[in-house]
This record gives sequence, C-alpha cells and structure tokens, in this order.
Amino acid sequence: MISSMRTAILAGATGLIGSYLLQRLLADSRYGKVIALSRRAIHASHPKLEVQAVSLDTLKDVAPTLRGDDWFCALGTTIKQAGSQEAFLRVDYEYPMALGEQAAATGAKQFLIVSAAGASPTSKIFYSRVKGEVERDLGKLELPRLHIFRPSLLLGEREKHRSGEKAWGVLMRGVNPLLLGSLRKYRAIHGDTVAEAMIRVANGTFEPGVHIHDGIGMSGR
Repeated sequence: MISSMRTAILAGATGLIGSYLLQRLLADSRYGKVIALSRRAIHASHPKLEVQAVSLDTLKDVAPTLRGDDWFCALGTTIKQAGSQEAFLRVDYEYPMALGEQAAATGAKQFLIVSAAGASPTSKIFYSRVKGEVERDLGKLELPRLHIFRPSLLLGEREKHRSGEKAWGVLMRGVNPLLLGSLRKYRAIHGDTVAEAMIRVANGTFEPGVHIHDGIGMSGR
C-alpha cells in the first residue's frame, strides 16, 4: 500500500465526478490535505481542504505552484458547452497536459484522469480523438503511474445539466442489463461509482506504467 496522509490535488471539483471525488477525499483519513482547483465556488468546508480559485485561463499559471502525491483530473466538457472545438481542446487536452507535466516534474506518485469509453487518437470522432490524444501524450510523461478511467454515459446530478443526458440516463438504465460480455464496458455508470473506483485504485498496489480502467473494472462487477 502507498503511505498514508498524502496530499491530493483535484482538478474539476465541481463537476459530476469531481464533486463526488471531493467528498470522498475529504472523508478519507489517508489524505491529510486536499487541494481543489475550481473556477466556480466550492460549497464545502473542511480543515484539510485548500481551495484555489482558478479559471481555465489561469490554470497554467497556477500549476507550477502545485505539489501533491495523487493528482486527480476530472476536467471535461462538451463541444456545445465549450462553444468551439478550440475551446474544447483547451479544457480536455491542454489543461490536463499542464497538470500532468507539473505532476511529473514535482515527483507525484500517480496521476488519475477521467477519459471516456471509445477514446482513441485515431478515432474519426473529434471528442473521442481528443480524449485518446491526451491519454497518449500523458503516457509519454515521466509519471510513475498513470491511471486512465474510461466511463461510458455518466449517471448522477450535475450542477449544470447537459441537454438530453437525463433522458439518455433513464434509457440506459433499461439497456444496461442487455450489454453483456465485451459490451459491459459501455454500460451507464454513476459518477460516484467512478469516484470510488479512482480512490480505490489510488490506494491500491500497481506496477509502474499506464493502467486503463473501463466500466467493468470501475463497477466491480
């Protein structure tokens, strides 16, 4: 097991998975300090919580000041929310890379990032291609361990609802039992299930290198 009382750095603390991660990290006695990076107000108070208010434009300036053991990256948006492919690239590629580079430079024990099912740098789908590219390029950094989590459709309550996602969630709850075998990784999964899996993995024993966790591994079924 990795030594206790570590410092966790969390980017995306107000998102669906990030909000669950924050709750779990604050409740976890193995972490003595949690540094949460967010551009929106975090409605939480805890003795070990340190909030750094950052915008997407200032993250690269803040990153060089960060030091931590376990880095959790739950940043993510959609092209519709971002407003353009360029803006999407900044959120889902440039900022995770900036954090990964800082983690590698300062001796982080591991970097854990939320990606997506179907991520591939050769995908013809822009969203999936960007996710695959950031996975690939983070893997080139000198990170002792890189954990990539690839959930499919996420269930749970967001601060900002994405158009059509609630309806899809209802539909996927019915479809989930029909996705068997190799298709199980495409089952919808609750954001808190992903958060729980990320912390479980962070406190597990893994060989150095890149580890990919799909929906089957995260759900524990």
